[in-house]
Amino acid sequence: MMKMNTRNKLVLAPALAGMTLALGLVSGCVVRPYGGVAVEAPSPVTVEAGVVPDDYVWDGYEYVGVVGSGYYYLGPNHVWLVAGSDRIARFHGWVRYHPDWHAHAIVNVRYRTDVHGHYQPRRAAPQRKNDRDHKDDYGH
Repeated sequence: MMKMNTRNKLVLAPALAGMTLALGLVSGCVVRPYGGVAVEAPSPVTVEAGVVPDDYVWDGYEYVGVVGSGYYYLGPNHVWLVAGSDRIARFHGWVRYHPDWHAHAIVNVRYRTDVHGHYQPRRAAPQRKNDRDHKDDYGH
């Protein structure tokens, strides 16, 4: 009985290894019509100079800010990067459960430098119903 179990394991192991290899080749690759395989590079991160949100929120994963109709997230080196469709979808999912997120947004005092190292001043701040409840990123 022990030999049969060992033999079955040996027969299944190469089959599983082959399936894993096949799945690895399919994900992230493009098979060309004549049998060649090309690996697709991830899309580049878009950076817009001079764009710094005046307010931002923590959506459970990262800091997100909105400027006009554009969505941005705080990336490495505290640079605001254009949010891709996956991040925007996640943020909209978060907003469904936090419809009053604007009231709890953090005033951006700390992360005001754009991608070129230039300080970006705040635009005219909108009037808030209750300024006591609105904190900046220093907790004031």
